Amino acid sequence: MEETLFVSACPTGFIHDSVEGKQKKQLLWGDFVRLKGPEIGGWVPVSSRGETGWMRRNDLSSERLLEIVFVDIGQGDGALVITPDDKHLLVDAGEADNLYRFLRWRYGKFEKPVTFSAAVVSHPDQDHYKGFSAIFADPNIHFNALYHNGLVERAGDDPLGPRVDGYVTDVVQTRGALAALLADPMRRGKGQYPNMLHDVLMSGRLNNAAAVSQSDRHLPGFAPGDNPSSIAIEVLAPVLDQSTPSPRLPWFGSAGKTKNGHSVVLRIVHGNVAILLGGDLNIPAEHRLLSHYTGYAMPPAEADRSAVIEGARKVFRSDVAKACHHGSADFSDLFLQAVDPLVTVISSGDDEPHAHPRADALGAVGRWGRGSRPLVFSTELARSAKELIKQPYVFRKQLDAAHAALNAAKTDAERKRAKKALDKLYEKIERSVAVYGAINLRSDGRRIVMAQKVERPTRVTGQWDVYLLEPDAAGVLRYRSKH
Repeated sequence: MEETLFVSACPTGFIHDSVEGKQKKQLLWGDFVRLKGPEIGGWVPVSSRGETGWMRRNDLSSERLLEIVFVDIGQGDGALVITPDDKHLLVDAGEADNLYRFLRWRYGKFEKPVTFSAAVVSHPDQDHYKGFSAIFADPNIHFNALYHNGLVERAGDDPLGPRVDGYVTDVVQTRGALAALLADPMRRGKGQYPNMLHDVLMSGRLNNAAAVSQSDRHLPGFAPGDNPSSIAIEVLAPVLDQSTPSPRLPWFGSAGKTKNGHSVVLRIVHGNVAILLGGDLNIPAEHRLLSHYTGYAMPPAEADRSAVIEGARKVFRSDVAKACHHGSADFSDLFLQAVDPLVTVISSGDDEPHAHPRADALGAVGRWGRGSRPLVFSTELARSAKELIKQPYVFRKQLDAAHAALNAAKTDAERKRAKKALDKLYEKIERSVAVYGAINLRSDGRRIVMAQKVERPTRVTGQWDVYLLEPDAAGVLRYRSKH
């Protein structure tokens, strides 16, 4: 019977073509491997990532790592989080169907039902939520919970609900309140976000939906002690104003800035490792967070800057940070210094009007990053589209036509032919997203491996561009370049 194990060799292990033979496939620390037969002289037959061969048994373990994949979803955010105790979460989903295509590749085309622990929508901007539409529509994908920031768009003059004294007062916190708001088609209007939420609530494949904020402290089910794997997921924002009977959120001058500024901010803690997922925070929001957690007014007096940074680091300091707002220039140097990241991951795309990541954002990340060589990864730079994917709009039309043919099929034979044609098209375009462009993180709570696919691997370079982060004598993670 097949057994699933994980690569324990750090940072990479290898599949060989025979016992003691040549290396044929480089695997990342934590990759899952299927054991295909009995051990022979310390070697076992395996299969992984489309290859079969032999691995040293000592390079395999039953222990799973924390895994985060920052998927190349173009302009926007989308990440898959898998905990050591095998809980799967999606944090944002981009705007198009890139994340769905990645998940099809990762989860066997969803031919069998898959249940995710949670879907997190950091805030209701299309480049963070719209990609969930395709995911929520798949009948074999289920979610235990959907978490959001409580700002739900609706039709009318106040797209985020009523405002009083500079605050948004209708923060939708429970599933019941969300269902009641969305039950009226007139209130939903033609908005994509409210209609997407309404559809998934009605689908029967979502167990719960709730807003989360700093008052929760942790994502439900991910507080310290909730999991045997020592994973905790802190909720650092949005920060609710609770000076009135009903919690409310400040208005930041426009609907767009308010949605972005009140992004759900998560800090994943595994042992001595911390990863920050900051949505689309902007300067007003970052100042609000710094003030809330340190007690200092923003911007601070020059004499108080060091105290603000020191105080905020107790909350926000992280080894890896997903750059807020795709490398936008709308950030606070103070907040960046508080995060003090050794690694920054920027999720951005080509087809956008903002020139993300901005030149000054890249400079600031380098300046305020930890160590002499802070690491900056970019999904946009890591992407490697093959020659056959030079006309994305042509492929989009072909995909739309294939989906229409599948929906129109009347017999089993027609459905089988249409599904085969659709799968063939997906195979053409999903590899550049599923394999190239993704930034991979693995951690055992003490070390971190960051990796991206090499576009043209050789025997010298291998198949992965790998960066190992290890603790120094003081227990602080460092990257040491071989150069």
